[in-house]
Amino acid sequence: MEATQYHATYAPRKHTWSEYLSHRAGDWLRLVLLFAASIIILAPVVWTLSTSLRTPAQSFSVPPQWIPLRPDWSNYFDVFQRVPFATYVVNSFVVTGAIVLGQLVTASLAGYAFARLNFPFRNALFWLVMATVMVPLQATIIPVFVLISSLGLADTLASLILPALPTAFGTFLLRQYFMSMPNDYEEAALIDGANQWQVFYRVYLPMATPGLAILTVLSFNTHWNEFFRPLIFLSTNENFTLPLGVVTLFGYLGTGSVSVVLAGVVLSLMPVLVVYTIGQRYLIEGIAMGGLKG
Repeated sequence: MEATQYHATYAPRKHTWSEYLSHRAGDWLRLVLLFAASIIILAPVVWTLSTSLRTPAQSFSVPPQWIPLRPDWSNYFDVFQRVPFATYVVNSFVVTGAIVLGQLVTASLAGYAFARLNFPFRNALFWLVMATVMVPLQATIIPVFVLISSLGLADTLASLILPALPTAFGTFLLRQYFMSMPNDYEEAALIDGANQWQVFYRVYLPMATPGLAILTVLSFNTHWNEFFRPLIFLSTNENFTLPLGVVTLFGYLGTGSVSVVLAGVVLSLMPVLVVYTIGQRYLIEGIAMGGLKG
């Protein structure tokens, strides 16, 4: 009798056919929505790649040819012949690499200090840093330009690097990572004779690798594609970064070949894809860890 009662109470309930169909319909609806979103996101990328392999006359054909019948690879060679594209690439790597490294250093130090060190006005200072996120770049560009000019750094790569080294978003991101880590590691390290600096870079910094990877990918993508600040600070063609350099492919009054321009765009996308591919595992791990902690 007791066994029968137990089985009736704890036996899994069988789903009805209508519930099964409703569940499957929900799965199919999500799949259709994801497929539609993928098409909307990927269509401009596919069109860019397709147009970069066509002649200018074929670029505006109606209906458009998504798959070029005779790919024209000469557009990619023309990119290097019309502008100093290799110089633009080097400049972008120097600027973006220096900014990413600088932000990793400043954000990790500031995030650790705000998360795990006790000092006067800690919370007030943190919220003051976060308030800078609400200030648009366009509101501060004139004072920054005046300061850069007074330092004699106008039209140099340093004018792009130095103002971008501190990052409020990176400080917030890494502060959240450091706050989520247990205090036991710090206590054990201090008992073993470690100082606060050793606790930071030997114990907690390696544990924040997913957060550092997220900041690296986001910062690289942001500053590799940055157009506004280089447009304001740079005036010499040899100092241009890739976004400005690609614009020069349009030529005077937009008379350049659209196929060559889009070939330059495709080439400029390659480093971003490589960085994202390398950091993808850490991005997924960081998002999963954030979901579990939340």
